[in-house]
This record gives sequence, C-alpha cells and structure tokens, in this order.
Amino acid sequence: MSAARAGVVGVGVVGCGVISRVYQKVAAEFAGFEVVACSDIDPAAAKAFAEADPSGRARALAFEELLDDPQVEVVLNLTVPSAHAALSRAALGAGKAVYGEKPLATTRDDGAELVRLATDQGLALGCAPDTFLGAGLQTCRLALDEGLIGEPVAAVAFIGRHGPEEWHPNPAFFYEPGAGPLFDLGPYYLTATVALLGPIASVSGIARISTPERLVRAGARAGEVLKVSTPTHVTGTLELVSGVPVTFLTSFDVWADHLPKFEIYGTEGTLSVPDPNTFGGPVEVWDAAGRHWRSLELVSAYTENSRGIGLADLVSARSTGRAPRASGALSFHVLDVMAALLQAGEERSVVRVESSVERPEPLPRGLARGEID
Repeated sequence: MSAARAGVVGVGVVGCGVISRVYQKVAAEFAGFEVVACSDIDPAAAKAFAEADPSGRARALAFEELLDDPQVEVVLNLTVPSAHAALSRAALGAGKAVYGEKPLATTRDDGAELVRLATDQGLALGCAPDTFLGAGLQTCRLALDEGLIGEPVAAVAFIGRHGPEEWHPNPAFFYEPGAGPLFDLGPYYLTATVALLGPIASVSGIARISTPERLVRAGARAGEVLKVSTPTHVTGTLELVSGVPVTFLTSFDVWADHLPKFEIYGTEGTLSVPDPNTFGGPVEVWDAAGRHWRSLELVSAYTENSRGIGLADLVSARSTGRAPRASGALSFHVLDVMAALLQAGEERSVVRVESSVERPEPLPRGLARGEID
C-alpha cells in the first residue's frame, strides 16, 4: 500500500474500535490529511480497519512501528481512557502531533504533562470532543456573540442515560476510574460550556455510585456482571470566570427524562442549545420582546456526525501556525473541571479550578463539508 500523497498529512490511528470507523468515514471528506497506518492491541481489528480504509493507504502496524513510521505525522489516539495518557505521551516523545478521543487523560497530572510535553517540543496537541465545531453549537456561538439574548446570566446542562451496558459490546471500562458518565459524557457539555460562555472558575457538587454492580445486556458479554468503581451520578454547580452559574448533571442512572439538554438564559431571552453530543440543531431563541420562540438558520454544513473535524482543524492549524480550536489547553481545562467535581463530591466543598483557557475562535460562517478555513 502506498504512503500519503504529496502535501497531505499522514495520520496513524491507534485503537481500531467502534469509534474509529466514524473517524474513518469522516476523514475521507477532508483533503488535508489521510490515514496511512493503524494499530490496535488486537491485530485482527487493525487489519480489518486497514482493509476497510477508503483511501487504500492504511497499513496495519504494531504501535512501535507506527511511531517509527516517517509517513505518520499525527497520531489519532482512539484507545480506552485508561490508555490515553501513556500512548499520547509515547507519540509526543516520538515527535508526532497528537489528537485523541476524550478525555485527554484520566488525571490532572497526566493531562498537565501532555500539555507540557507538546509545548516544549512545539507539537500540536488536540482532543475531542469536537462537537462544538458543528453547525448547531457554532450557530449558538454566533447568537451569543451577536447579543441575541443579551448578557448571559445563567445556564443549565443535563445529560441522563442508563449506561452503556444496554448497548456497548465491551462496556466494562465505562465503570472504571477515568470513565463513568462524568468523563464519558461530561466533556461534551463542559467543552460546549467553555466554547460558548468561557472558562470555569470553581465548582461544587455531589458524586455517588448508585448501584455497585451493572448487568451487561448486549453482545457476547450479555449476562456478565460488572463491578462499578467510579461515580455513576454527578451533579454540581459551575461558576464561570464571568460569574455566570451553570447547573450541571451527568448520569448513568436515568431511564428517561424530559430535562432540557442545554439552555442559556440571558437578560433579553433564552437560547435553547442542541444536544452537545451532536453536531446539528435545532437552535431556538426566545425573544423577550416578542414573547415567542424562533429557529435560527444553521451557519455551516456540519450538521451530521462529523467526528474528525477537530482533527482536520488541528492539521490546518499546523500549516498556518495558529492554535487548534479543540486544543490540548481546552481539553486539559475540561479535565481539571471534572477532577474538581469529583473532589468537590468527596469533600462536600467548593473547589477552585486552577487552570483556565480562552474561548476557541469560531469557525468561519458558511463552511461546506470538508472545509475548515
């Protein structure tokens, strides 16, 4: 199989599980990079990924071979959360830029080390989620920047599900430290919060394990009982640097709900934000003067599942010298907030968030799929 085409950034995928196929599909839309190698702890999974690659250029390699491959300029880390830090550290040490699935790491110390390594070596570091670059949340960003609801005064962000044991073929890691609903689902809502409203200054909250065991109900492991070792319900209050309070909930203990996913309340109206775990709309604004809801036209074509747009943005950023929007600094701030929420839950205290980050720049309006800048 051939290497990357001239002028195209070669990407090596590490972790060829369920989510890798979404990245594989979306990667084909962007002209700036292509997958040239892949690796997995299960060689059969890497082989299957390579055989399914639409470019025909992906080669199944051992991890060490992938890091040694000069055609690989960026490593896409799609492994389980407990492996994120070690594999990203190795990739940075090999001189590769890194973009990974969330979370950046499972501890503050590991996350801070990755940011430091990338900075010291002048390497790009990025991390999912990139849903805030989708048409829905970018439309919300424009609505806030244009003052459609006046000054934000408060927000709510809720996500409740009943756990991945209902559908995932290998759900055990979701109930281990570094996962749970906070680290699995929380990054979508916390990243959206920062991207729309700015960084978080302090948190308070409660975290608990509601049931100590979970029964797997899907796939080859159906009937297996999982031990739960991380909180399955986390609720808290976030105080933004701006002073805006955000009521936050993430849970694997909810069978069904009628809660809003995300709403922002302003001095002149309300912004109904679409699910931050998606890329599209709808986006609605309640106009206090007119006393009615109205839908906003979405600002780009990124309305469908576009996982990989953050990777494409990182590749584009490398060529222009700007910071990637789904940056290591942003993902570390989110990791810091999540760690603070767990600390607040244990201590029943208000915990200051030591890190901070600037809101990432919005994407240009009117982008077609496959376009970034």
